Amino acid sequence: MNQTFMKEKKILPLVLSMSLPMVLSMLVNSLYNIIDSYFVAKISENAMTALSLVYPLQILINAVAVGLGIGLNTAASFYLGAQDHEKADDAASLGMVLSVIHGLILTFICILIVPSFLHLFTQDEAVISYALTYSYIVFAFTTPITISIAMEKVFQAEGQMVITMTTMLCGCITNIILDPIFIFGLGPVPEMGIAGAAWATGIGQIVPMMLYFIIYLKKPLPLRLRIRKGMFDRKLCGRIYGVGIPAALNMALPSLMITALNGILASFSAVYVLVLGIYYKLQTFIYLTANGIVQGIRPIAGYNYGAGEYKRVKNVFQTALALIAGVMLAGTIICMIFASWLMGLFTSNLETISAGCTALRIISIGFLVSSISVTASGLLEGLGQGTLSLIISFMRYLLVIVPAAFLLSKAFGAVGVWHAFWIAEAVSAFISYLIYRKKIVQGLLR
Repeated sequence: MNQTFMKEKKILPLVLSMSLPMVLSMLVNSLYNIIDSYFVAKISENAMTALSLVYPLQILINAVAVGLGIGLNTAASFYLGAQDHEKADDAASLGMVLSVIHGLILTFICILIVPSFLHLFTQDEAVISYALTYSYIVFAFTTPITISIAMEKVFQAEGQMVITMTTMLCGCITNIILDPIFIFGLGPVPEMGIAGAAWATGIGQIVPMMLYFIIYLKKPLPLRLRIRKGMFDRKLCGRIYGVGIPAALNMALPSLMITALNGILASFSAVYVLVLGIYYKLQTFIYLTANGIVQGIRPIAGYNYGAGEYKRVKNVFQTALALIAGVMLAGTIICMIFASWLMGLFTSNLETISAGCTALRIISIGFLVSSISVTASGLLEGLGQGTLSLIISFMRYLLVIVPAAFLLSKAFGAVGVWHAFWIAEAVSAFISYLIYRKKIVQGLLR
């Protein structure tokens, strides 16, 4: 495949062509998250609360998988841009092996710790029972998740965004179809309740993995997956993990943040824990869409950086920032106007709906300004600057928001926690701008 279009095509059409397939797949993925939770909410509010408590561990699994995938993607894209195809093959192959190892380790750890983790936030045996039933099944599918995400990043490094979009769509649609069948029992399938939601999720995650391998075997990529002694290179491993570890920590930070905020909110009422869980399901529609744009620009930035096209890298950032800001503005408007309807999708409890409306409208104040941090983090990861990206995310998800939430909750109750979100986004955006100006505009790409 001729990849010179990465450094020759006009920036806006290039970013759109690489991002739109991923945006579409992210939209469907977020829709799946919402529909999945919608069906679980029909079981009971306790079942929905159980999903909210397990969610941080699911974020952690995806963080490790995507983080390593980003490291793989960045290394492969860089070597492709530098026309070193053997090293690009090694990066993809080594990343795949590491993904399998990570999946097996994560399966064991998550199943082992989940009972103790749940007891940190609730003593309600009904909630814990729901959560354990769901998590034991879902965590058994961890390795297919890590393999699927690694394959996704291999295809993305080649610019094959339509294939990754199609496979993700197939997985999400499978999950959406199976949810009501397994949860409520249709035809010969017995009613399984929350266990059915878990099986639907797991099967939906196996589908993309199988499709990736079928497509690869039918129509091999220029990036070849193969085991050879030379690929286990310490320098290459360091390049993958140098981006992968910060990227994984980047994505794991929301898990730590949600866990900390759940602890603060649980001291007021379980209602607020549920509200936070519902918010994180809803916000995927906004932030996963933005993430689709970020996924589109990473291989473009990495390829052009490897090819020495530094001016194009800056133009990629500016274009992506404008697109992501548009997504965030739309998200703000939706949350402000339709907050009550959105919360009503998951509960009929008027107290929960009221608390949720307040949370959505306050948190969404920070959406637009967060576009700076989101875009800067994505660009830095594409350039192999994972540590700088991690600094930005650390500001967003831990250093500012958790202390602010704790202090504001003492003065204003649970509402103070919601205000901590936009405060953290404003501070992080300022820091992101400083990093971009100093390290990218004046430094790396001078």
